[in-house]
Amino acid sequence: MNILIIDAQGGGIGRQLVAAVKKALPGDTVTAVGTNSLAASAMLKAGADLVATGENAVVVGCRRADVIVGPIGIVIADAMLGEVTPAMALAAGQSRAKRILLPIGHCDNTVVGVKELSVSQLVQEAVERLRTVRRTACAAEGERQDG
Repeated sequence: MNILIIDAQGGGIGRQLVAAVKKALPGDTVTAVGTNSLAASAMLKAGADLVATGENAVVVGCRRADVIVGPIGIVIADAMLGEVTPAMALAAGQSRAKRILLPIGHCDNTVVGVKELSVSQLVQEAVERLRTVRRTACAAEGERQDG
């Protein structure tokens, strides 16, 4: 499975996501794209298989991903202090990939109806959702091969 992790600013959430995903799903490919070089560098240090920076890298990565993971701001134009461009948000939002979005309430976006969790708790929940997506995808692939 090709997992795309997108982050901005300092890349702290992306760093935590990459480390947790690589530990939980070591056989899967983790591509990390930062909206800036600082975010990309943080995710590289955390162990991402492939790393890139910038708008076009987000657009291309979204086309190739099976699952996209990141803060909810990756699907909101001008989020994360303006680092998420309209093209980035459109690419993430229109991708055929499954999206696992962390409800981070920064930058004037609030998601109502979700529990207040720490970033580390959100990361662990995202990893559990990834495991579920992976199991579902593997089961569907097995059914296609049997049929």
